[in-house]
Amino acid sequence: MESDRKLELVFLWHMHQPDYRDHASGEFRRPWAYLHALKDYTDMAAHLERNPQVRAVVNFVPVLLDQIEDYARQFDSGEFRDPLLRLLARNTLDQLAADERSLVLATCFPGNHERMVAPYPRFERLHNLYRLLEGHGETATTYLSGAFFADLLVWYHLAWAGETERRSQTLLAELMSKAENFTLDDRRRLLSMMGSTLRGIIPRYRALAARGQVELSATPNTHPLAPLLLDFASAREAQPDIPLPLAHVYPGGRSRVDRHIALARESHDRRFGQPPAGMWPAEGALSTAFLQQLAAQGCRWTASSQGVLANSLRSSHVEPSQNHLYHPWRIEAAPGIAVFFRDEKLSDLIGFEYAKWHGRDAAQHFVEQLARIRDAAPAGETPLVCVMLDGENAWEHYPYNAYFFFEDLYGLIAEQPWLATTTYADWLARNPQRSGKLPELVAGSWVYGTFSTWIGDIDKNRAWDLLCAAKQAYDLVMGSGRLDTTEQNAAETQLAVCEGSDWFWWFGDYNPREAVESFDALFRANLAHLYRLLRLTEPPQLALPLSSGSGSPEGGGAMRRANQLS
Repeated sequence: MESDRKLELVFLWHMHQPDYRDHASGEFRRPWAYLHALKDYTDMAAHLERNPQVRAVVNFVPVLLDQIEDYARQFDSGEFRDPLLRLLARNTLDQLAADERSLVLATCFPGNHERMVAPYPRFERLHNLYRLLEGHGETATTYLSGAFFADLLVWYHLAWAGETERRSQTLLAELMSKAENFTLDDRRRLLSMMGSTLRGIIPRYRALAARGQVELSATPNTHPLAPLLLDFASAREAQPDIPLPLAHVYPGGRSRVDRHIALARESHDRRFGQPPAGMWPAEGALSTAFLQQLAAQGCRWTASSQGVLANSLRSSHVEPSQNHLYHPWRIEAAPGIAVFFRDEKLSDLIGFEYAKWHGRDAAQHFVEQLARIRDAAPAGETPLVCVMLDGENAWEHYPYNAYFFFEDLYGLIAEQPWLATTTYADWLARNPQRSGKLPELVAGSWVYGTFSTWIGDIDKNRAWDLLCAAKQAYDLVMGSGRLDTTEQNAAETQLAVCEGSDWFWWFGDYNPREAVESFDALFRANLAHLYRLLRLTEPPQLALPLSSGSGSPEGGGAMRRANQLS
């Protein structure tokens, strides 16, 4: 009977920000890790806490947790290594240096004006005052007072507060009502509240996991594009003609991927009490060799996107259909690990489209799509639908940081007797034999089913060649006995930072020029610091921008990631 038909749903919320620290100085170059913690990681926990009947998988990248804990220590000590927080804590803002004024003015007017500035008249007034001076040169900004900068810094952080925090923290309501002329005491109280919020993030998710509502998973340590570390040629499985770096392989890639997996499992055990049952690979990027390494280290599941499954089925001469998507698969060369695949349409509706809808209409539409999938499934089969996307970047495009969307979505899902949310570990425990079998996996990611976002572009390939050269130097020095154990550990930590995927993602003329230049500079600074830790002179090419001539003023938007970084 129709009423007997069921559907299971897994939400995987992927929490990630790259390492924004300049490890030579300890300074944070970008504030996004703590800002997303204040706004999104708190809200996403609160949505689940208010809806205990909804289950989900929440994925944390260790390098993000490292930064959250780093910020918590800064709030504890009052010694800030993030320039915005240092300014927010300063006794007076009347004598800002030119570079400090430029930093605040360049950072504290969010690009999403409609959602994060316009709803607050006093914040918008600060924006309009600045617009009167914009374009008249740096000297014009000296007319802006310390009170202007104090109000701007406070409003910026109020705009980045989570909606659930606004509804529970009386201080935020008080400051938003006051609206202007914020005092040093106001700023200190705001800083104290922010510190408490950051300190509470990991314990909140640990509590959600302890009560069985959430499965916590991990990504290899610094979010490396593991299939490319193993073999650049894996990019040609989905794109046979893609240009590759001059280097044929990344030196010692297999041991580095093993190390990233092991460090992530250790991080998870230390912070959450046990190793993760599964891992979301950076950018959903999988290859057969990477699957084998995950399985060898005890991972029971991993995941990627619909495009990777479609390419793999076609390679096996099977035409993809909707029903192929709604159960996990096992690859013949790595049968010990289950691979789940993302429903791209449903995930992208949440990530890109529903922000334009009324929350209740979006929730109703989403549930209707699930009902259609249920009805189209073969008789007697319960589809498993996987919705996976970034857990932070989409929400600022929603009214009220998606507060009402999640109220409607989670509430409506809980009302459906035929619909149950679950987690991957729980589903596998109940369905140990239910999976398809693939002769092979065509390597790819959750962006287009290829690796073109991280390799193939001239600047991306040059970045890989610089990293390969640094790794060759690293191998020579580490094998020479020149460094003591402490120095070796510092060099390995720095190498891991350089291996993160985000550096390669940002190169290209489809991203905003300012962002490209910023990531370019930090990538080269990280490589230079690695050479210094190895007691080597940094190569002169690290002084030259990789992104020369790339990056449009606004970003062309030709590359649609699952959700773009702020």
